[in-house]
Amino acid sequence: MRPRIYIDTSVVGGYFDEEFNDVTEVFFEQFRSGQFIFVVSDLLDLELLNAPPRVRDLLGGYPAGFFERVAFTEEAETLANQYIAKKVVGKTSLADCRHIALATLSRVDVLASWNFKHIVNMQRIHGYNSVNLRLGYQLLEIRSPKDLLTYEND
Repeated sequence: MRPRIYIDTSVVGGYFDEEFNDVTEVFFEQFRSGQFIFVVSDLLDLELLNAPPRVRDLLGGYPAGFFERVAFTEEAETLANQYIAKKVVGKTSLADCRHIALATLSRVDVLASWNFKHIVNMQRIHGYNSVNLRLGYQLLEIRSPKDLLTYEND
């Protein structure tokens, strides 16, 4: 079974970012080859509206069936607000919390992000998962795309 990987906006933008593009291009190649499924949300769609055209149009180059789409819900908003209330991150990181909440509720195998300050950060990951467990949700695996690349056996 192919892993379901929730991607946030930083992954799409990373395709064109000098610091992350080499790894992100390989990550997308492995996605194209069917090694995993990208889970995308209407939150991602909204955030991409303000992105440069090449970033905004990247996902449009793939058939709709390549992605699993999930919608933001009231339950996701409530969970995101709990991350803020429990001081995992500050109020200015609500958008990041919404992605975490939606990935948690969608029961993905992993969330991929290049956001090391608010998402792919050991302290934050422990905080998000502490809230998840207290509220009866599963743990969420959070990694950078680099951590998710697969390699052939030598």
